[in-house]
Amino acid sequence: MTSPIVICGAGIVGLASALALARRGQRVTLLAPPATVPAASPDVYHPRVYAISPASQRFLAELGVWDAMPASRITPVEAMEIHGDADGRVELNAWQAAQPQLAWIVESGEIERVLLQAVRMFGIPWLTERCVDYRHGAVQTSAGDWIKAELFVGADGASSPLRTAAGMPHTSVPYNDTGLVVHLNAERPHLGTAFQWFRDDGVLALLPLPDTADGPQVSMVWSMHDAQAETLLALGPDAQAAQLEQMLLHATHGRLGRLQVRSKLHGFPLTLDQGRMTAPGIALAGDAAHRVHPLAGQGLNLGLGDVEALARVVAEREPYRQAGDERVLRRYQRARAESVLAMRVATDGLHRLFGARNAPLAWLRNAGMRWVDAAPLVKRYLIDGASRN
Repeated sequence: MTSPIVICGAGIVGLASALALARRGQRVTLLAPPATVPAASPDVYHPRVYAISPASQRFLAELGVWDAMPASRITPVEAMEIHGDADGRVELNAWQAAQPQLAWIVESGEIERVLLQAVRMFGIPWLTERCVDYRHGAVQTSAGDWIKAELFVGADGASSPLRTAAGMPHTSVPYNDTGLVVHLNAERPHLGTAFQWFRDDGVLALLPLPDTADGPQVSMVWSMHDAQAETLLALGPDAQAAQLEQMLLHATHGRLGRLQVRSKLHGFPLTLDQGRMTAPGIALAGDAAHRVHPLAGQGLNLGLGDVEALARVVAEREPYRQAGDERVLRRYQRARAESVLAMRVATDGLHRLFGARNAPLAWLRNAGMRWVDAAPLVKRYLIDGASRN
């Protein structure tokens, strides 16, 4: 079989890649096991949620999928409270940059559901196999077939079988932290505010979600040191909930009152991944290309930025160039280099800054937060910068 563009992977980035390219008139085929998303249930929310930036929201709207998601399951973020490990504190509000929202909190399942519907409506061909090998411009599927294409897009996750099979250089450095996620009932309303605490035991974030029958709800993302996270994950459900609730009360100083566990606790390792985004006839996007620390909540936004740039440069190439032409792929690499590098430096730098335990640095970082909180122009610059990712 021969297809001009083959997308390996059917997660959010893979589905968005197929849809974005198809909407620009490109012939694409998806190569991935069949994907299904369970129907949404009232008061039950997907364990993984994303903070969607204004730039990503605009892109999803251009793809025709943003308005297809139920508004009742999307929470606008109108403000952020960021706490240092001493008296440092920064408050950001959307009005400080003349914006209606800083971001939107959306479940992974809701984004996947509307993307799947759109891909099917467009009639994009889908081979329900996996990529198992790559040689000389062709991919071998799990059925043993070989597929040729002008361009293969690796949107197949952090362990990317396509990237591995093609031998593309890639490094993964562990943070020795575990990302813990769970949904919580909150005693006090979140008022559309996202909260973050930089602490000795990692970075804690509470993201606003729609209220449930039990009252206000937030989603926790806690980047916790491995040893402490492993101890917590090893506990039985009741002991685990009791321990976590006590830890949260101490960590948040009761900012949202008592927090009560309402879903299963999940954990995943945190790493800093980077490498080349292109090789002859191959372009990587999303986690297959890069991963950053989740403290800024920008991982998916970077991935959607990859998709938007790739679809643009492929669609705007000269008529005599193929989709996987080396010059076209260099344009893609250049288009994403600055944003990816800036986010990697910012998130890794913040992780290292707040991970350092010496007293002068502790004073400096908290003093810096106090200075930023008193500088409206700096706040506007920070908000505008995050909005473009």
